[in-house]
Amino acid sequence: MITIGKLAPGDRAAWETLFRAYIAFYKRMLTQEMYDRAWRLFQDDRHMHALGAKIDGRLVGITHFFIHPSTSSADVCYLQDLFTAEGIRGQGVARQLIAAVCDWAKARECARVYWMTHESNATARRLYDKVGENRGFIRYQIEL
Repeated sequence: MITIGKLAPGDRAAWETLFRAYIAFYKRMLTQEMYDRAWRLFQDDRHMHALGAKIDGRLVGITHFFIHPSTSSADVCYLQDLFTAEGIRGQGVARQLIAAVCDWAKARECARVYWMTHESNATARRLYDKVGENRGFIRYQIEL
């Protein structure tokens, strides 16, 4: 059975293992200070939020998200990161994490939840195409 809930202080090591795997999946690197900062923000639970999925008490999935204002609607919720342990994929963990973020955002009267993934992430996109709508936007960025 999958349980979804806030990350507790005792989840730190398992969370960091999963988050490091997520960062590695996208071929990025973070300093230890960034992991520490993210964890502090999630534990503070005011501006950035995190949920974890557990099976038999073991953390197997994480999601990070936050609310931001919109110029054309009520506030919206951005689901920034979503990751499940490799051996657990296909068992509904990611789907339940997305649903939990949607419930959380709905309770805070957000207009929508949205997220991005790389076009090459076919495994995740199979799920995303079932639970969400690809609106066709292309992302651009400028590193500062």
